[in-house]
Amino acid sequence: MPRNPSTGVYSKPAGTTPSVGQVIDPAPWNALTTDLGNEITNSLPRDGSAPMIAPLKAAGGTVSAPGVGFASTPQTGLYLKGGGLLGFAQNGVEVAFDQDLVYAVKSGDYTALASDDNAVHRFTAAATLTLTAAATLGANWHYCVIADGGDVTIDPNGSETIDGAATLILKDGYSVEIICSGAAFFTNKLFARIQSKADSSAVGDFIVGLTLSNNGASPNTHIDFAAGSARTGSSFVSSATSLTKRVTGTFAAGTGAGGLDTGAVAANATYFAYALRKDADLSFDIVLSTSATIGGIATTLLTGYSIVKCIGVVLTDANSLIRQFVMYPRDEYTFVTPAKDALNGAISTTSALLALTVPNGVKVKAKLRFELTSSATTNAALIHDPAQGILTAGISGDGGNLGAVQVANNYAIGSQDVWTNTSKQVRQVAGAAGNIWVWTDGFHFPCGRSA
Repeated sequence: MPRNPSTGVYSKPAGTTPSVGQVIDPAPWNALTTDLGNEITNSLPRDGSAPMIAPLKAAGGTVSAPGVGFASTPQTGLYLKGGGLLGFAQNGVEVAFDQDLVYAVKSGDYTALASDDNAVHRFTAAATLTLTAAATLGANWHYCVIADGGDVTIDPNGSETIDGAATLILKDGYSVEIICSGAAFFTNKLFARIQSKADSSAVGDFIVGLTLSNNGASPNTHIDFAAGSARTGSSFVSSATSLTKRVTGTFAAGTGAGGLDTGAVAANATYFAYALRKDADLSFDIVLSTSATIGGIATTLLTGYSIVKCIGVVLTDANSLIRQFVMYPRDEYTFVTPAKDALNGAISTTSALLALTVPNGVKVKAKLRFELTSSATTNAALIHDPAQGILTAGISGDGGNLGAVQVANNYAIGSQDVWTNTSKQVRQVAGAAGNIWVWTDGFHFPCGRSA
């Protein structure tokens, strides 16, 4: 075959270059015309009337001059990149195309590889997904993860980061797209946006559930918190299960662990319960503190947590044991055993403060019952909010909430819910000297439950 199959260069058969007057030998000339006929037949018709019958071998080309281009736009076409990879050029600029999407199910820990580029992996159980080094995976490597059976902890290689953090915990029921820059990993931020959607401050502050109760097995030392959620400002946390904390130890994560922010449980103390959100995985926990404000909580043991909201209160008695109570809707507490806060105590026409068994450091509405006796034939008493200032008891003064005694040394009774000051006190005053009994049945401590 005169055409070189490697270079495509045609060479005429020998004896086919005549001179003037030479007698032509028909053998080489017949070979020449046969070759020409064969080569014309083997050439690709420009009108497309016949297809190739063997692979078309184009020049390698470059991104600015593709090996296969177009007459009108020669910088658009196909070229051969390094490593035998096919490149696509458009007006002299490379155009990238994804590999085929590959779906796979993972039931345990897995290491994402370069071959997982454009893959979708659905994890059906809690697992750790380790990412191969970013330099190995290369820029533009991307990968979709679906958590469908448990949380998936995404752990980049060594000190590398994902969205600037050492790890990312993908909560069960969510998905995330991971992109490699060649040096670090990023996400499409959709997962973060979905998580933060519940943190919109426009929704307001509230508590749903998370009601408190004495633990059935250890009612004197342990408090149970029902499932629920809490929000304040832009911070939100939720728990699908109940949680138990004890007052006999300092804070440690998880149910049954200690709950105090600092110190040891004290007698006749008030412990405010605050909902916590773990920054790494948004999980729920509780810390107990004597501080009535978030700013006063000791945070040494709370590294990695955000304090969301006060969700309730626990009181201890003289023996440092939790006072047993029942919690009702709208943040109402009733003691199992009423507290006797005045026992045959003196009362007179001089207004005085009376301390109650209620939370310290906040104003609450105490649920009170009273009894009064007096040597006066007609007497009444008034127990009221200290914020009202100094009041006088009796029909000629500011009234009363214990019925008037009509017979000397007889008894009168009454009841009322009365707001306290932040020192657990109400005011008491009578129309004449006498003695008083006060029972505290419980209190209302508003935290944000509307039902």
